[in-house]
Amino acid sequence: MANSENKKDNKPGFFKTVKAEWKKIIWPSRESVLKQSVAVTAVAVVVGILITIFDFFIQYGINFITGINL
Repeated sequence: MANSENKKDNKPGFFKTVKAEWKKIIWPSRESVLKQSVAVTAVAVVVGILITIFDFFIQYGINFITGINL
């Protein structure tokens, strides 16, 4: 019986702790988020282009070696 009452008492303490931790968060500025988003998008595009180029050359090499012309 004591354990169930103890669990009920912990719930408000948990939410108080979450609220206190939430206030400690330092949110990035809009400019920072924009710059980082542009950087991530640019890197993703460049990596995608590189993978496409490598895939083309590897496929060309495999087709050359095996003699398959598609």
